[in-house]
Amino acid sequence: MTPPASTPSAAAAGPADTVWTEEVSLIDRIPRSVAMIGLFVAFIALWQFTVSVGLVSPIILASPWATLEQLIFVGNNLLSGDYMLRALWITTKEVVYSFALAITLGFSLGVLVGETGFGERAVMPYLVAIDTMPKIAFAPLFIAWLGFDIHSKVALATFVATFPIVVGTAAGLHAADENSRLLFKTMGASRLQTLLKMKLPTGLPHFFTGLKIASVGVMAGAITGEFLGGGKGFGELIRVAASQLDTARVFALIIYLSLVGLATFGLVVWAQRRLVFWQKASVGGDALP
Repeated sequence: MTPPASTPSAAAAGPADTVWTEEVSLIDRIPRSVAMIGLFVAFIALWQFTVSVGLVSPIILASPWATLEQLIFVGNNLLSGDYMLRALWITTKEVVYSFALAITLGFSLGVLVGETGFGERAVMPYLVAIDTMPKIAFAPLFIAWLGFDIHSKVALATFVATFPIVVGTAAGLHAADENSRLLFKTMGASRLQTLLKMKLPTGLPHFFTGLKIASVGVMAGAITGEFLGGGKGFGELIRVAASQLDTARVFALIIYLSLVGLATFGLVVWAQRRLVFWQKASVGGDALP
């Protein structure tokens, strides 16, 4: 007895059942803009509810409306070129100088660690030991050595931001696969040619990962230096507002500072998209449009 012939519809349905497709959850179908706006509205509503019912004193936690008023006040002050704009410019210079120094030092030390046995065996342990120390504890030393001017803030921020770049650069130099190394060796490439034409391009994603971490840490280092060492930047304005229990002003100043941090992070993401165009956007790269 011969088995019945399969119908065309059954034959067509057979292969389709074997195809695996990823099921997208409902929450992942929400558009990005809708999700971000929804989270923001929920956060503001929770904030207002906490203040309205008296769970937290308005002296400790200002209301969203009071914070908005201070945002407008600080914005007008910045646009008029008054003292807040000068303070923001000082903090921005600290961040830019520190980030540039951190990139220079971090990349140099990263190449030393990733490309030489001496750097990996002798230098890296000291770098790790230094990085494990509480960096804020070095602020008084930098102030004592470099004074209360911008130099001590730049030194502390550079100190905070250098190590992630070192690690990212060293990891990137080790990211090249063995086949690529053998190919360059077979073609008679020198050590410098191998570094410039194979290891560095391959390790760019790791290098930019370190830059992203450093772009966040450099702001924290600069503001910490202003908190502990005085100065005339935004950190000093925040310290004064906090001493007066003006939490709405503190929130407003922090929000404007975050714009500087976002600009620094966005610059790194933009450079990564231009230089590492073959890499799919990953966590951090998708944080900005």
